[in-house]
Amino acid sequence: MAGGRIVVGVDGSAPSLKALKWAAGQAALTGDSLETVISWEYPASWATLMPGVPPEFDPERLAKQILKQAVDQALTPEVAATVTRTVVGGNAAQALIDQAKGASLLVVGDRGYSGFKAAVLGSVSSHVAQHAPCPVVVVRGETGDDEDA
Repeated sequence: MAGGRIVVGVDGSAPSLKALKWAAGQAALTGDSLETVISWEYPASWATLMPGVPPEFDPERLAKQILKQAVDQALTPEVAATVTRTVVGGNAAQALIDQAKGASLLVVGDRGYSGFKAAVLGSVSSHVAQHAPCPVVVVRGETGDDEDA
């Protein structure tokens, strides 16, 4: 069923780069288009968690830069040129679920960046696996035995 769309969550972390590479390979096999998605949001206590942040700081611009770097790092220039790049303000899991409407597949890494990594490792992948409107692939990162992951 060619002509579908594969959505992949990207945050610049190693697991998200691995997911992006996997999704690009799957898109090449199926003929689906590839859409990369990054989200950003202000923390609930922005001023107290990040004192001294200049008022001109633009998290959306930073997200666009991270997405561009990730796509350029993970994909060949030919493939990168064909990728749709979407930047969404809001919660990462919900942004991916929303973008996955009508998609043939949603791909995420097993972990990503988080303000509180220990508390929420894998929370986005777990949430989208339970609530996405399409099939989900969670690309696992390195395990102790997997040096090339």
